[in-house]
Amino acid sequence: MKRTIDRLFRNLSTNMFLFEELVKRDFEKKYKRTALGMAWSVLSPMLTLLVMKIVFTRFFGKDTPHYTTYLFAGNIIMSYYREATNNGMSSLMNNASVITKINIPKYLFVLSQNVSALINFLLTVVVFFAFALLDGITLHPRMLMLFYPTLCLIVFNIGVGMILSALFVFFRDIRYLYSVFLMLLQYLSAIFYTVDRFPASAQKLFLLNPIYVYIKYFRTIVISQQIPSPAYHALCAMYAVVLLIIGGVIYKKYNHQFVYYI
Repeated sequence: MKRTIDRLFRNLSTNMFLFEELVKRDFEKKYKRTALGMAWSVLSPMLTLLVMKIVFTRFFGKDTPHYTTYLFAGNIIMSYYREATNNGMSSLMNNASVITKINIPKYLFVLSQNVSALINFLLTVVVFFAFALLDGITLHPRMLMLFYPTLCLIVFNIGVGMILSALFVFFRDIRYLYSVFLMLLQYLSAIFYTVDRFPASAQKLFLLNPIYVYIKYFRTIVISQQIPSPAYHALCAMYAVVLLIIGGVIYKKYNHQFVYYI
């Protein structure tokens, strides 16, 4: 395992210039010919938040303290996951012209898409804290712990992106199946409702959803101002590491076959 990690870092270091150029290209491509440019990174989740607040406050937000912050936390994490994995899924196909001409580690394309999505996510986190202040939440040192679920989510998204990008090379139908899955995942992640409406046994089932686990961590730190238990930290890390390992194994096994299908 250690040898594999060392090799990954050596490859990344060797191809650092190319990696930086991929990140710049992906980021610039997203906002090319848009009037507001990077402002959409902030405006998009804010507009989504506004719509969700108008629609769901009347039904779910009456008894939920700091409902705006509650919604926003779920929305930005789900948006980050969606952007990182959707873009990661098509990363190999979108770079077919490069892959067929240059022998470079294929995972660099997934990583570049994740860095681009991470930049957008960090911009929305700044706005999230501003909304939390307006919502009457006091900023406190425990919020520095949000670095942990963010790191886990980065690793998790990379793992999922590697799995999806490999599947998309061989099965193009995965794009349509994944869009349906994302819609289902959004409804199962308790973004606009609270899980305490369900029986205790059903509430535990939500922990099988990694996105909900990361969303709950954010809400526990920011709204409840409590640090989750060590077991909860282990759960966050487990989902991230397991998905990254699965993605790494798939890439190692099919790495040389990608070029024949793209």
